[in-house]
Amino acid sequence: MAERPTTNWRDGIAEEAEELAAGTLDPECACMVGLFPEALLTSTDAVLDSFEMELAGLDGADDAQIFGVVERVVLALNAVNAAHNEGAYDTDEREQLCDFIDQSLTERGIDIAALAARHGLGMYQITDKWRKW
Repeated sequence: MAERPTTNWRDGIAEEAEELAAGTLDPECACMVGLFPEALLTSTDAVLDSFEMELAGLDGADDAQIFGVVERVVLALNAVNAAHNEGAYDTDEREQLCDFIDQSLTERGIDIAALAARHGLGMYQITDKWRKW
């Protein structure tokens, strides 16, 4: 099962907290809580919850239905990003979110490369039409 980016982000927060508690990390170098406030994590998880629920209904779906699910998750993530002053997702986070979307679709039996090719897109471009983060 594809691992949610928010799981990685929460793990990083916990690891940083352990290092701070152990005195092995200078507090001035701690940044995870600032990068990933709880409101961002909760909002992102809510979007991913909806995405995963929609994935369950994709059996036998055509390309338009698949792209509809992708569009909805990307637009919802755009809204989360906007709510966080357009700074919620930097390069690493964007890559993790796109990988999660791709892996989740693949786990549902969708051939991402073939889907993209049928629409004149590269394999990693299925979110580009809507993505602002």
